[in-house]
Amino acid sequence: MCGIIGYIGKKTNIQKQLIDSLKTLEYRGYDSAGIAYVTDKVNIIKSKGKIANLEEKIDREEQGCLGIAHTRWATHGGASDNNSHPHRVGKVTIVHNGIIENYMEIKSLLEKEGYKFKTETDTEVACALLDYLKSKNIWNNLEVIREFAGYIKGSYALGIIFDDDLDTLYATRKDSPLIIGLGKDENLIASDVSAVLKFTKKYCLLDNYDIVKLTKEKVQIYNKDLKSVCKEQLEVNWNVEQAEKNGYDHFMLKEIHEEAKVLKDTINEYVENLDSFVDKMPDMRKYDKIHIVACGSAMHAGLIGKYLFENYPEIETTVEVASEYRYKKVFYDDKTLVILISQSGETADTIASLRKAKEDHIDTLAIVNVVSSTIAREADQVLYIRAGVEIAVATTKAYLLQVAMLMLINLKLMVEREKIDSSKLKEILKLLKSSPEYVEKVLADEKKYFKIAEKIYKDEDIFFIGRGIDYAMSMEGSLKLKEVSYIHSEAYQAGELKHGTISLIENHTKVIALMTDEDLALKTISNIKEVKARGADVILITTEKLDSDFEFVNEKVTLPKVDSYLIPILAIIPLQLIAYQVAKLRKCDIDKPRNLAKSVTVE
Repeated sequence: MCGIIGYIGKKTNIQKQLIDSLKTLEYRGYDSAGIAYVTDKVNIIKSKGKIANLEEKIDREEQGCLGIAHTRWATHGGASDNNSHPHRVGKVTIVHNGIIENYMEIKSLLEKEGYKFKTETDTEVACALLDYLKSKNIWNNLEVIREFAGYIKGSYALGIIFDDDLDTLYATRKDSPLIIGLGKDENLIASDVSAVLKFTKKYCLLDNYDIVKLTKEKVQIYNKDLKSVCKEQLEVNWNVEQAEKNGYDHFMLKEIHEEAKVLKDTINEYVENLDSFVDKMPDMRKYDKIHIVACGSAMHAGLIGKYLFENYPEIETTVEVASEYRYKKVFYDDKTLVILISQSGETADTIASLRKAKEDHIDTLAIVNVVSSTIAREADQVLYIRAGVEIAVATTKAYLLQVAMLMLINLKLMVEREKIDSSKLKEILKLLKSSPEYVEKVLADEKKYFKIAEKIYKDEDIFFIGRGIDYAMSMEGSLKLKEVSYIHSEAYQAGELKHGTISLIENHTKVIALMTDEDLALKTISNIKEVKARGADVILITTEKLDSDFEFVNEKVTLPKVDSYLIPILAIIPLQLIAYQVAKLRKCDIDKPRNLAKSVTVE
C-alpha cells in the first residue's frame, strides 16, 4: 500500500530528489509522508497529510546524496507526524511497506531489553529489532538483516540506513514489492518502477528474503543464505510522460480517455488473425471448471467472465473474492483452472490465493497489467493486458481491458469446445478489433454524462440495478461512484429489490438501471416501474436496439448500435464518466480518494 523510494548517487540535492520521486508514489498512500537523508548524520523530516505538507518543511538545496522516503497508508496507528515514516531507533533508520503480524510479541521482548516506543506502529518495532540485533552482535549489516527475517511473521519491504555505514543503502523484502533501479553512478530502491523513471529505465526484481547493498557505483544482491546472486536486468517500455496528466484535470479522466487506445493495443496483441489468436491464447481443453479469483474491480470483471463462460462455452465458473478464497475450503481438482486477475500483479490476497492453488497442484492463469510482477512470475501462465501506467486509484482502463481479456478467453473456450465455427469466430474477432471506434463514440457524449452528474451529485444514497450481466456491470458502476465521490451507493439484482431493499426507495431516490440484455429487458422494465411507482428518479443505460420512449425514465444513455458481445466494454464507460463528473462537482480528491490505495499489498 505505502510507497518507498531510496536513492544513493551523484545527485546532491537529495531532498528535492526524494520529494519528486515520492510524488509519483502518492497514489500508493497519502495520509502522511517523510524523508530521511544523510549529511554528516541522518536527518528526518515528516508530516501528516499530503506530500505538499512535507514539502513546506524541507530545504530543497540542502546537500546529501543518500536518502530514503515514504508515503504512508496507515495500518497501525492513525495518520500523524509521529506515526509517519521514516522511523529511527538507536542507530538504525528505516522505511517500511507491509505488516509485521507479530509486532506486539517482538515489542514485549524489546521492552524487556529497555526499549521505549514513541509510536503506535509496527514499523518502529521493526526498526528497534534491527537496532537490537545490531547492538547485541558483532555481525555485519547483512547478517543483521538476515537474522531480522527469522524473527518476523508477516510482510515487509524495507529501506535501511545504518549509522555505521552512511555511504550505503540497504534493502530487503518479503511478500511486499520492492524493485532496484539501476542507474549510472546512482542506484535506487522503490516500491514501484514509476518512482525511478526520471533516473533510469533499467531495474531488477527481488525475491523473498533477498538482501541488497547499494552504493553509488554498485548493487550487490544476496539471497537468504548471504550468497551473492545475479538478477535479470529488465527495462521499462514506457516513459515518465505517460505518468503525467497531459492537460487533463485528473489522471482518472486521462485514463478513461485512453481506453480506446489501450483496448486497441491489447486486442491487436492477441488478434492479428485467426491463427495467431488460437496460438496466443492458452490451451484450456482439459478444464471442466474455472475459479476466477480477484479483488474489487478485478472481481467485477470476473463476474463478466462468469456470465460469458457459462452462457457460451458452458463451463462451470465461480467468482471468488481473494480475501475469502485464501481461507475457505475450496473444492477443485486437476480439471479446475484458477484464473487470478490483478492490475498490479502485487495484490496481497490474490497472491496468497495463487499460492494456495499452486500448493494444491492446481493450474493457474494470471491476467495482469504489470510485466514481471509477483503474480505474473508465479502463475503457470500469464496473459498481459496493455493498459500502460494507471495512476488514479480508481481503476478504469485496466478494468475495461480485464473484461476484454476475459472475452478473448471465452472465445478460445468456445473454439476448444466446438461452440463456434470459424466464420462466426472471425466475425466476432473483427468486431473486437473495431471496438475502439465504438469506445470513442461513447466517450464523445460527455455533455450527457455531465448533465446526469448535475442531477445526482447532491444525493447521499444511490442504487444501481440490473439483471444478469447488467448486474455485474452495475456492481462496478456502484463501486466507481462510491470510490471517488463518497456517495453511498449499492448495486442490486433488479429482481431482488422487492425482497427488502425497495423499502429504502422514496421520492427522488436516484436509481441507475442497466438494461442491455435483450432476453431480460422486459423483466428489468418491470423492476424499474416498481421503483418508479415509489417515487424514484430513474437513470437508464440501455442500447439502441432496446431504446424506446420510456415514460418512466428521467434520464437516459443510449449505447451505439453494436453486437451484444461488445456491450460489456461499452456500458461501463458512461458509469465511469458519471462517477468522475459527480466527484468533480463534489470537489473530491478524485485521483487519491480518502482511505484508499492503488496497490493493496497488505492483507
